[in-house]
Amino acid sequence: MISISHHGATSGVTGSCHELTVGHAAEKSGILIDCGLFQGQDEGRGASASDLSIDFPIDHIRALVVTHVHIDHVGRIPYLLAAGFDGPIICSEPSAIMLPEILEDALKIGFTRDRQLIERVLGLIRSRLVPVPYGQWHSVFVQGDRSLSVRLQRAGHILGSAYVECDAREGEVEERVVFSGDLGAPHAPLLPAPSSPERADRLVIESTYGDKDHEDRETRRYRLKALLEHALEDGGTVLVPAFSIGRTQELLYEIEGLIHEFGGELWNNLEIVVDSPLAAEFTRIYRDLKPYWDAEATELVSQGRHPLSFEQLTVINSHEDHLNAVDYLARSHRPCVVLAGSGMCAGGRVVNYLKAMLGEKRNDVLFVGYQAAGTPGRDILTYGPRGGWVELDGERYDIRARVHQVGGYSAHAGQSNLVAFVSGIPLPPRDIRIVHGDPGAKLALKRCFQSLSGTDIIIPSE
Repeated sequence: MISISHHGATSGVTGSCHELTVGHAAEKSGILIDCGLFQGQDEGRGASASDLSIDFPIDHIRALVVTHVHIDHVGRIPYLLAAGFDGPIICSEPSAIMLPEILEDALKIGFTRDRQLIERVLGLIRSRLVPVPYGQWHSVFVQGDRSLSVRLQRAGHILGSAYVECDAREGEVEERVVFSGDLGAPHAPLLPAPSSPERADRLVIESTYGDKDHEDRETRRYRLKALLEHALEDGGTVLVPAFSIGRTQELLYEIEGLIHEFGGELWNNLEIVVDSPLAAEFTRIYRDLKPYWDAEATELVSQGRHPLSFEQLTVINSHEDHLNAVDYLARSHRPCVVLAGSGMCAGGRVVNYLKAMLGEKRNDVLFVGYQAAGTPGRDILTYGPRGGWVELDGERYDIRARVHQVGGYSAHAGQSNLVAFVSGIPLPPRDIRIVHGDPGAKLALKRCFQSLSGTDIIIPSE
């Protein structure tokens, strides 16, 4: 018996955690694919954003496989360790470098401020990491007539992201099960696009944008240019709530390209601020891992360009400098683009900027990523254009700043990209499980797959 179960990312887009099990009853062994935080209103069987405990049996779990290091895919790893998990943490080589960094931040925010305890947990995590090169099979377990091997392939979502191919065998039964993780959009800056698996008997696929397509890269690039030019003419701040990994680096890459191409007084005087120690650290890691960049980005470097480290870029690290920057930009009329975490405005330094700037029409808020239901980001996106308000740290703030969304900068594949990923598999999967999406997105993607002959399309609840 080879079975799939889900412990998150079924009621929404966060808390990703899936299980592949070989065998049954006392004889079974399995792996987890991701173990992420819930955000907003999302929840699992018993866990939620307010209760992150591991609410499922783990005695038979032999390994955790990490698709990528976004917090909604890895944030519950400390809770998994606390529940008694003692197996390896398998991931790509870039993810092995970044995972302790992202979990250190998560531990400080939601777990403990005890430095010694944090170092102990991080030390334990580092000791369990098993970096695996892309395209190379790795045996997880062989127990009698049961075995399981995994192989990571580039997913194009963020640096180090992977989809996971699993070869599972019990007796005479053998299956190739594929977990998509989060797939990237083709032609995104910096990273190569994902290729379809050569085989997938069963597929678990994300559906974040299962109901829509993104703008093509050139269109969204010129939309970004026009939006920045318009917003900065009146000396306002363009505030971009951005995740520390992926979105921040892609935006820096695109803005450097706009400055290089168009120049002029406005662009040459424009200041770009990254106000997030974590984002700054991951931008450094991105720079250090150039071998994983795509051909376009590599060519820019060979020309002497520095797309993630250019003259007009300022990085703010200390909390005191952060508060000074908020105060200065709120009072001054200096054109500036600020990238600050968190991406859904549910915490982090972006909240102080929002409190100080939402009330002024000369400022703009630019969303470039998905906003989960129940997060302040979703509320600003929904009510801001109507002159509404948002609650931040228990207080209401009127939204007079202009609110924009450039969806093309999502790190997720759009509907047609997801369909192409599946249609590129030589033989259609026997069944496809659609996870990691709002109900409408899942249903829309299900309709796209219903023409596949002999394929069961499942939207699991758990």
